[in-house]
Amino acid sequence: MKHFKTISEFHQFRDLPKPQHPLISIINVDTVRHLRADEPMSLAFDFYSIAIKRVHNAKVKYGQQPFDFNEGIMSFMAPNQVISIAIENKDEDLVQSGWVIYIHPDFLWNTSLAKVIKRYDFWSYSFHEALFLSEKEEAVINNIVLNIEQEYHANIDKFSKQIIISQIETLLNYAERFYNRQFITREKSNHHLLDRLEKLVSDYFNNDDLISRGLPTVHYIAEQLNLSPKYLSSLLGVLTGQSTQQFIHDKLIEKAKEKLSTTDLSVSEIAYALGFEHLQSFSKLFKTKTSQSPLEFRQSFN
Repeated sequence: MKHFKTISEFHQFRDLPKPQHPLISIINVDTVRHLRADEPMSLAFDFYSIAIKRVHNAKVKYGQQPFDFNEGIMSFMAPNQVISIAIENKDEDLVQSGWVIYIHPDFLWNTSLAKVIKRYDFWSYSFHEALFLSEKEEAVINNIVLNIEQEYHANIDKFSKQIIISQIETLLNYAERFYNRQFITREKSNHHLLDRLEKLVSDYFNNDDLISRGLPTVHYIAEQLNLSPKYLSSLLGVLTGQSTQQFIHDKLIEKAKEKLSTTDLSVSEIAYALGFEHLQSFSKLFKTKTSQSPLEFRQSFN
């Protein structure tokens, strides 16, 4: 794996001209020379990456997840994430088009964007959760990038950095809006996902080995659904108004109510059976969700 600490290092590695600013770069990817078979195919960066790319004759991986870039999509990488490239047919050229912006965190220092950039959940999405843009949406994004590019190539003055920062923040806000649209418009696949989630969590709480397995984690649920934790929570937030953790807790409370109302198990035994190590944790969660203690809920049936 090749690790790049600076944008200049990456430019040098790909035989690109020196960046006009050491902390930010805009590249038309069709001008980048192709990786040779003897070069590193796994790359990591200490800077942010925003891109719209089309790549033919290659499969791109984020971690262990392959993704097909034949369609034009928008992707985001935070510092220290790893991207792997596998050429499918070494007798054919790697064909790619689009653009990519690299932004070093130091470029954001002492700006308003530095305080909020990490709140955009899509930095933690996997590549197979990339943003599929309509033609109209892609045109909006490309116009913003054109503004950034024009400012990037203009003579640097005291306004340059803030104008570029403002344009980047606008781009991120549009991306967040378009992701929200994507969650809503992919109705069929999203409802299928909700069905899978419902069954997965229900089966988990119906399992007899909860005592040894403990409560399901957000990471575990997302992994079983082949999604990143952030993407799953963002999707659920749009579709149901809940985070993944809240969804798990609600299913847990449903199971607890069932046991409290249909069995003679003590509250301690129920808490233990549902994967809680401490009764106090179970009782606190139950009261937060229902405004009753487990014992008060049980007594309401008598």
